[in-house]
Amino acid sequence: MVEPFPLIEISGPPQERGRQYGAKAADRIRKGVSHYHAQLKDLSLDAAGVSALVRDYLPVIEAFEPAYIEEMRGIAEGARVPFEDVALLNARTEILKLAKPEVRARLKTPDEPDGCTGVVVLPQAAGSGRLIHAQNWDWKRECAETAVVLKVRRDDGPDLMTFTEAGALGRCGFNAVGIAITANYLESDRDYRDVGVPLALIRRKVLENEHVALAMRTVYCSKKSAANNMIVSHRDGVAIDFECAPDETFQVHPERGLLVHANHFVSPVALGKLRDTGIFNTPDSLYRDIRVRELLQPHIGAITFDTVKAALFDDFAHPWSVCRPPRQNLSNNLSATVAMILMEPASGVMEAAPLPALNRQFTTYRLDVSPGRTQADPPTVARAS
Repeated sequence: MVEPFPLIEISGPPQERGRQYGAKAADRIRKGVSHYHAQLKDLSLDAAGVSALVRDYLPVIEAFEPAYIEEMRGIAEGARVPFEDVALLNARTEILKLAKPEVRARLKTPDEPDGCTGVVVLPQAAGSGRLIHAQNWDWKRECAETAVVLKVRRDDGPDLMTFTEAGALGRCGFNAVGIAITANYLESDRDYRDVGVPLALIRRKVLENEHVALAMRTVYCSKKSAANNMIVSHRDGVAIDFECAPDETFQVHPERGLLVHANHFVSPVALGKLRDTGIFNTPDSLYRDIRVRELLQPHIGAITFDTVKAALFDDFAHPWSVCRPPRQNLSNNLSATVAMILMEPASGVMEAAPLPALNRQFTTYRLDVSPGRTQADPPTVARAS
């Protein structure tokens, strides 16, 4: 039996909620740390080497948001693990890829690409009239045992709920005012030339915003170390896919109320300016978005959670499919669709299933949300007196 992802609820100032998080998710945090340290040991990098890399990178995190350092210190205290291990969970790829040349020379590829398929159904395409934002997260099979759903009650902004690896501050999720985000791997020939903000922390910052304009600015303007695709939506019917290169951002917009994205650049502007280097590792991306879009299109106007699930369960070209069973990937690691996550921000609902190619049992998680305008409600118009 596959265990559901545990719900971790935290509140208070950053360091205190970090302690709560660390204590409540300690087993999963330690398991995740152990997994990554074993991998790094195989790559000739010991704990002292990791600590040195983290220290070099901390100023980048602190400049972006000092409270994240406090929260990570709290997580480390609560889980009784070194702070450097928690920092590594939140900025693993950036820290390793941007290591000093003499360290980097000893490493093989420290990470494999995390394939994902993201979906947004705008209110006019949904049967309920409420926006749906969903994702298959493809990554290491072991992470089905280290991921959690984290609910953060905040005094300084909207509450939020995020699905993430235990110990990390965020991955995908939504907040109490209806802003949602999912993200998926992209790769370009501009990657890892300069130091940028960890992608996980950019996603967390999106969910801390009260206004979707500022959430989108966070994605669009934050300097990144590498390419990444982030879809930002708002419950009242706006969604934009941001194909991010480290130094430039390109937009992809919904068509007929649908937005689907896999792991390759599709913006004509982006493809005219950079080289997509990710297809080498994720060739199945070339048809995954097509498959999901074609499965959803006949149902436009009546799309439900079940419709989206059916599309994300697609097993065309198995095992190189939208819903990936555990299999060896091109980096010879055991990869899988670790989770299928569906969100309806207007109603505060998230559903998630671990290892959906093997398990179709979803758990429902709820966040109290602020009242918002539904598609059926007319916008408020000020009348001249």
